[in-house]
Amino acid sequence: MKLLVTGASGFTGQHFVARARACGHEIVSLRAKLDDRAALAAEVAEAAPEAVVHLAAISFVGHADPVSFYDVNVIGTLNLLDALAGLAQPPRSVLLASSANVYGNCLQSPIAETQPPAPVNHYATSKLAMEHMARTYLDRLPIFFTRPFNYTGPGQASSFLIPKLVDHFARRADRIELGNLDVEREFNDVRFVCDAYLQLLGHAQAGEMYNICGGRPATLRSVLALLADITGHQLEVSVNPAFVRANEIHRLSGSSAKLDAVAPGLSQPPLRETLVWMLEHAASGRV
Repeated sequence: MKLLVTGASGFTGQHFVARARACGHEIVSLRAKLDDRAALAAEVAEAAPEAVVHLAAISFVGHADPVSFYDVNVIGTLNLLDALAGLAQPPRSVLLASSANVYGNCLQSPIAETQPPAPVNHYATSKLAMEHMARTYLDRLPIFFTRPFNYTGPGQASSFLIPKLVDHFARRADRIELGNLDVEREFNDVRFVCDAYLQLLGHAQAGEMYNICGGRPATLRSVLALLADITGHQLEVSVNPAFVRANEIHRLSGSSAKLDAVAPGLSQPPLRETLVWMLEHAASGRV
């Protein structure tokens, strides 16, 4: 299948492209910027994709410019959908990656797709706005949405939590400053997320939302303990109040029942295996 991938050079995109090619798919990586409507339309027309995986986004919650969340995540997606809707032969599947952050500080756990969204930051709000905007194209495009819960792997920016921890343990640093040590998150493997996307391209229903999750949350303290056990290195941890976000989502764990029903057989590496993989890449200097 000929896949048009946005954000192909990003963290998720690099892993997705590698796994998609290994499965025999032809990949076209979008080069045009999402705010350049003319270049975007021309490139999409030339690509004539059978399916689309839209990963390009500003995804770091602490990004300095709130406006850019909406410029890229909402308006950029609108421009992409306009280009796709203008094709003589529309793609047969369009995956738009949203985020489990849209659920906010939800007391219900595990969280199912039926949970009403309650975003608490600009990143999550922009993703929810993107979802609503994109639904206006459902009469023209077979769009479905994914809400991945936290995931990680080699190549993720060090501004994200797990890569930051891995870097400190790989360097055998003496100490690290962190925020809330008691947050509870899923720390899924990027390979699992990519495999879920590939399966959903062939089986998802247009207009539907799918949590991408394993339903196995872990505390930050337990991740620190795992890394210490793997490396044999003890890291002094201090809490920096500046790193404790206002409106912190304290627990985020999803229900995978809907995903399991349409993409059975997905395997999720244990967190320890993911951390070992990341440490090996860090030690070798790879990204």
